[in-house]
Amino acid sequence: FLSIFFYHSFDAGFDYIRESRIHHFIKHEIFANANLGVNFFFVLSGFLITFLIVREKKQNGRINITRFWTRRILRIWPLYYFSVFFGFVIFPVLKSFFGQIPSETASVWYYLTFLNNFDVIEKGIPDASILGALWSIAIEEQFYLVWPVVLFLLPVKRYWIGFTLVIAMSWIYRMFNPPGVLYYYHTLSCIGDMAIGSLGAWLVSESAKFKSTFINLRNYQVGLIYLAFACVFFFRKELFYEFYIIRVVERTLIACIILLIILEQCYSRNSLFKLSNFRLFSRLGVISYGLYCFHLIGILIAKTITD
Repeated sequence: FLSIFFYHSFDAGFDYIRESRIHHFIKHEIFANANLGVNFFFVLSGFLITFLIVREKKQNGRINITRFWTRRILRIWPLYYFSVFFGFVIFPVLKSFFGQIPSETASVWYYLTFLNNFDVIEKGIPDASILGALWSIAIEEQFYLVWPVVLFLLPVKRYWIGFTLVIAMSWIYRMFNPPGVLYYYHTLSCIGDMAIGSLGAWLVSESAKFKSTFINLRNYQVGLIYLAFACVFFFRKELFYEFYIIRVVERTLIACIILLIILEQCYSRNSLFKLSNFRLFSRLGVISYGLYCFHLIGILIAKTITD
């Protein structure tokens, strides 16, 4: 969330700020790739959900899909639909109150049915700031709808088939579509991130040797993992957009590095640090979904006041 927050921040309303070297350095060099927070979000979701599903199937011999969907609904829907209501009903009223003309182009039906990432592809970013962050939640919900059914049908030992098919499907989609909004917002482009997270959860649950590898990581190996992510964070375009084939598998390569971070944080005995030891981060993590939904409204309020 903090990465995405910084990616959306530093939007100045004054030319002398926008054109300054410091502003350019912070916005376009330090945080230019901070939208990788979404990639992290997708990989982490795939890891967590699949880890819980594998554990449930091993313990009970089956997956209770209805209970899974119910828990996701109770977790996701209240804040999501409040955000939709705010964006389509309250935001235009507030905009009119401040003497501005509402100009919403987004379709409410896309947002009500969790297909709003396709609305962004067709019509661009919504006028209501709060709606602009919801596209990734739509992809999450599409994943939550389909993924437990796939894992329900497959035996645990054959889960690799599902991961492989999803990753291959993502590559094929990217092969036949140019970079841009389709790479960033389309479900088929993003879904491979979740499959990589899911693959990691399956491997750590099924292979004691794989898990042991991360338990016994050496300090230099841990350092290399974070160095690799730092290189991606600061030099994503230079590393992945020069050659066609690398561009196709870009999200998968990044997802693998993110997965290494997740596994290192969960299992390594020689971590350079454990984020779980920072109480502030842990507490903020509990409410990170709400922060994600509402942060663009906070940024808009700050920008309106300072302008």
